[in-house]
Amino acid sequence: MGDVAKDLASGTVGGAAQLIVGHPFDTIKVKLQSQPVPLPGQPPKYAGAMDAVKQTLAAEGPRGLYKGMGAPLATVAAFNALLFTVRGQMESFLRSEPGVPLTVNQQVIAGAGAGVAVSFLACPTELIKCRLQAQSALAVDAGSAGVAVKYGGPMDVAKQVLRSEGGARGLFKGLVPTLAREVPGNAAMFGVYEALKQYMAGGTDTSKLGRGSLIVAGGLAGASFWSSVYPTDVVKSVLQVDDYKNPKYRGSMHAFRSILASEGVKGLYKGFGPAMARSIPANAACFLAYEVTRSSLG
Repeated sequence: MGDVAKDLASGTVGGAAQLIVGHPFDTIKVKLQSQPVPLPGQPPKYAGAMDAVKQTLAAEGPRGLYKGMGAPLATVAAFNALLFTVRGQMESFLRSEPGVPLTVNQQVIAGAGAGVAVSFLACPTELIKCRLQAQSALAVDAGSAGVAVKYGGPMDVAKQVLRSEGGARGLFKGLVPTLAREVPGNAAMFGVYEALKQYMAGGTDTSKLGRGSLIVAGGLAGASFWSSVYPTDVVKSVLQVDDYKNPKYRGSMHAFRSILASEGVKGLYKGFGPAMARSIPANAACFLAYEVTRSSLG
């Protein structure tokens, strides 16, 4: 079995583990990010992460926490397979000779390259996911024509976007902030992952590390992803759920400035708690599943 095939298979398993563990946290993150700014004197729809969980469970039941999972579930194999395969190919390109471990800096470069590749798959997938996750939060402002739209599922979102939002181009709304998230985020994640593994192994040979060490390294690596790029994720989310016919934002920088002006710096960190709570267990599961699968394939 070739290295590419092994990375494809291992990345698929890792992605599935990440999605199952992390999707409910992601749903709450998007709800908090996309809720409208309340009118003066009015409370926000959600007072915080736990309130968002309670309201979601009350209104939609446990299934509400997994809303929008169809889109990433359908593409999780492709996304993580692409991420780990491109990273593997970047490693081969950067390696001085076969079998030599990469330095932390080289892993940073490999992660950045993988981030470029996956951005073009992540953007349309996340647009569909965010539309589904955010529609109940946006319903508080039902007087706006755009937010009154209800989607029946991932395919319905894709059909409506293709039909009424400029065709295929509409599915790539938010590509710039997606790239601004995935490139530095994956550079940080893979760099931190390798640095922690080498630290715990006491050298560059990390092949003997136990599962506990891989879980710790993977979880902290995931946390480094979000802590380094979170404001760009907020910008991405608000752009992707913005009304096409009556847009609130003219682009990424306008969205960034508007959030700062109306909500301050804290507006760029809406949903940060759920994102961090998700990133540690979800990425721990992803990296562990990847490493165990990759090792079993030889």
